[in-house]
Amino acid sequence: MKLLSWNVQWGRSAAGAVDLARTVREARHLADFDVLCLQEITRGFAELPGAPGDDQFAELAALLPGYTVIEAIGADLPAAPGAPVAPGARRRQFGNAIATRLPVAQVFRHTLPWPADPAAPSMQRVALEAVIGASSNALRVLVTHLEFYSVKQRLAQVDDLRRLQQEAAAHAASPAPGERGNGPFAPTGRPASAILCGDFNSAWGSEAYERMLEPIDGSPAFVDAWTALHPGATPPPTAGVYDTEQWSSGPITCDFVFVTEDLRGRLKRCEIDGATEASDHQPIVLELD
Repeated sequence: MKLLSWNVQWGRSAAGAVDLARTVREARHLADFDVLCLQEITRGFAELPGAPGDDQFAELAALLPGYTVIEAIGADLPAAPGAPVAPGARRRQFGNAIATRLPVAQVFRHTLPWPADPAAPSMQRVALEAVIGASSNALRVLVTHLEFYSVKQRLAQVDDLRRLQQEAAAHAASPAPGERGNGPFAPTGRPASAILCGDFNSAWGSEAYERMLEPIDGSPAFVDAWTALHPGATPPPTAGVYDTEQWSSGPITCDFVFVTEDLRGRLKRCEIDGATEASDHQPIVLELD
């Protein structure tokens, strides 16, 4: 399985031009991906720099025939101030997406904690989870994007991601049967094995990063796939490599792919692409045997 994770900044390049089709072409050039995990996909946010299209989730579906495109919205806001508000008017939405050509079973959208922090601008954040693959070999893929400005909120969100992993492991160990018929009471079993990727807005080696790797009661812990395959090495930067205006303090490594410990032996490749300038972030390609 090949997975690509990327904060695409609504298809905006380091030079400032928005072109989501170019973003998808770049992703295809990097990997013949089975799963594409994207952060910063928008709907109704034409006022953002570069003027993204009206519905980028629909754009992705059109650009990726044969893939299932799943969305999760974090920030969900009314029309821009001053715009006429009418029944059915398009809201402004900002979130994550998973596109996959593999079978998709359950999908979960987890609203992450947002504790008050009056000193920092912030928005609601979300983690999108999909159970992907054949039932005999399925795993969970989660994509997220943590708060940028608030350390307090990032740490709370890391704690919740760890809690969600613990919850999934408990479901895997003690699944409940589903209700008869075809109603919504599906069996609760879901795999403990997981890939958790995205923009964590937490530098490599930071408190939030290290907390992500701590043991989890009743579940395999997370490991950083890149460092597992490059022991002793420092990962290259994943943000601010080419966009030096937004990242005026210099590039950092804040995008990661974590896998549960039981998947360590299946890691084949994990690379951070340092060449593309199609976003202010660099993509990460993961390959599992």
